[in-house]
Amino acid sequence: MKFKLFRAPEGRNGGPADPTDAPRMGGQVLPAADAAAERQRDAAATPLAPAPKPAVGAGGPVGATKICARDVSVFYGDKQALYDVSLDIPDKTVTALIGPSGCGKSTFLRTMNRMNDTIPHARVTGRIEMDGEDINAKSVDPVLLRARVGMVFQKPNPFPKSIYENVAYGPRIHGLATSKGELDDIVQASLKRAGLWEEVADRLHSPGTGLSGGQQQRLVIARAIAVEPEVILMDEPCSALDPIATAKIEELIDELRERYCIVIVTHSMAQAARVSQRTAFFHLGRLVETGDTEDIFTNPRERRTLDYITGRFG
Repeated sequence: MKFKLFRAPEGRNGGPADPTDAPRMGGQVLPAADAAAERQRDAAATPLAPAPKPAVGAGGPVGATKICARDVSVFYGDKQALYDVSLDIPDKTVTALIGPSGCGKSTFLRTMNRMNDTIPHARVTGRIEMDGEDINAKSVDPVLLRARVGMVFQKPNPFPKSIYENVAYGPRIHGLATSKGELDDIVQASLKRAGLWEEVADRLHSPGTGLSGGQQQRLVIARAIAVEPEVILMDEPCSALDPIATAKIEELIDELRERYCIVIVTHSMAQAARVSQRTAFFHLGRLVETGDTEDIFTNPRERRTLDYITGRFG
C-alpha cells in the first residue's frame, strides 16, 4: 500500500473560531473599508509571491504536511465527542495536543490510525489524509495502516514475551525480515534507537514485563519503530513515569522526530513546551487554536487558550 505525496496549503491553520465574546489575544484594528478595497486592487495587479519557507517552531523547522484532517467529527452512539476538527500535522515534527480531560485529544489521536474502528457504535465523519490518500477509504487495510502509524499508550503495555520477542513481533508478522540474522539486526537497531540497547543487551530473552516502568515504555517505543512507521502517536506516554524516566522519554522523542512525524497528547504544559514544535489546544470537543508552540505559550490568539495555559481552568 503506497500513499501519494500530499501537501496542504502552508500557513497557520486551526479549528473553528472562538465563539466566546472574550477579547482575542494579540488583536488587531481593522483598516477602513476604502483602504482595504485599495489594497485589494493592488493585490490583484501584483504577481504571486514565491512559496514561503517552512515555518520554524520553538525546536527547529517544521516539516511539510504529513496528515491533513478536515471537518473530523467522532460519535460514540448518540454522543458526539469531537466537532468538525481541521488540523494539519507536519512531518518530522512533534505536535502536542493539549487541553483539559475529556476535551477530545485522545479521541482525535485515535482517528489517525483508525483505533476508533475497534469501539462498538463509534462513527467518524470528515476526511483524514496521509500523503494525500484518505485513510478511511475501503481500500485501506487498517492493519497495514497501523503498521505505518504506530501507537504508544499511556500505560506501558509490553507483550508477555521476552524483550527480543516484543520487538521482533511486528517485523515477523509483516514479513520485514527474511532470516534470523535480519531479524536480529532489526531488534538491535530498534532497541538502540529507543535508547534501551545498552540496558538490555545481555538479557534479551528475559521477560519484557520485568523491566522498570520507564524501560517498558521505551521497549514499547522500540516495538513500534521496529516496523518502520512513518507516524508515531503517543497518548500521555509519561503520565505513569517518574521524573527521571520522563526525562529519558522526552529526550528520546526529540531524537525520534528527526525520522518520524510524532503526535503527543499531554496534560503537562511544561512537557508540551519542551518537546513539541507545534501545539493544538482542544476544549469541549473542539479545536480552539493551533500554531507554533512558542506562539501558543507566549501569545495565544484565543482567550480560552490563555486561561488554560495559565491555570485558570483545567
